[in-house]
Amino acid sequence: MDLRKLKTLIDLVSESGISELEVNEGEDRVRIVNAGSSAPAGQVVYAHQAPTQAMQAAPAAPLAAAPVAEETPAETGFVARSPMVGTFYRAPNPESPDFVKVGDTVKVGQTLCIIEAMKLLNEIESEQAGVIKQILCENGQGVEFDQPLFIIA
Repeated sequence: MDLRKLKTLIDLVSESGISELEVNEGEDRVRIVNAGSSAPAGQVVYAHQAPTQAMQAAPAAPLAAAPVAEETPAETGFVARSPMVGTFYRAPNPESPDFVKVGDTVKVGQTLCIIEAMKLLNEIESEQAGVIKQILCENGQGVEFDQPLFIIA
């Protein structure tokens, strides 16, 4: 495994928020651990690739994750949370209106937003009826698993 691949893998772990990545390539094995990750413990991603060049690699040093600014919700009520890691979008495309705005009344099953994960657009639906009191994410912002997205009262 060449150094460019290692650098790419380290960048992938750093940017994606996963806690650990293990790659086996022929007899070479690389395990990258992101010690500062906020991902749940025990989450492991395995990638298997065809052998290219024999090279023994030492495990990479733990990477420091960017601090996540937790915003304290000003409103009280039901908190709609992200079911996955991805990118938050308030509308189906840039030209369309947002799915919901602050003050909108929503019902169970109504689409609140889209989270893009691995090039798939996942519609996030409301689990509770009520009024949108606060939107906790910006359009195009990266979100983590279980991160608060909306306050519904």
